[in-house]
Amino acid sequence: MTELEQIRTSSAPEAIGPYSQAIKSGSLVFLSGQIPLDPKSMEIVEGNIEAQAHQVFQNLIAVAEAAGGTLQNAAKLTIYLTDLNDFVAVNNIMAQYFSQPYPARATIQVSALPKGSAIEVDAILLV
Repeated sequence: MTELEQIRTSSAPEAIGPYSQAIKSGSLVFLSGQIPLDPKSMEIVEGNIEAQAHQVFQNLIAVAEAAGGTLQNAAKLTIYLTDLNDFVAVNNIMAQYFSQPYPARATIQVSALPKGSAIEVDAILLV
């Protein structure tokens, strides 16, 4: 059986439940969903969907780096939005953090996210 390694960093928000920020198994890293929490205050950042999306990607960067990778190692993302009208804005923000080849992705509208967040993103990296 492949060993599971817990990934933790103080540069991203602490887990707010019984889960890890990420788990590494071989060359795969599974990043838990990040919401736009400021890692220091553990509060949702103020502002619109763009501000929230930037914080989410910054949190993902911190966890990816703690795992020995970058967002460019992302093979798959799942984006959860409470309003699909934010789809274009989130695409524009995502384009600032990724280059080709872009990761595979699903975007799903959900009724609610933790702490009233408008966005959550999880990722699978190959490192």
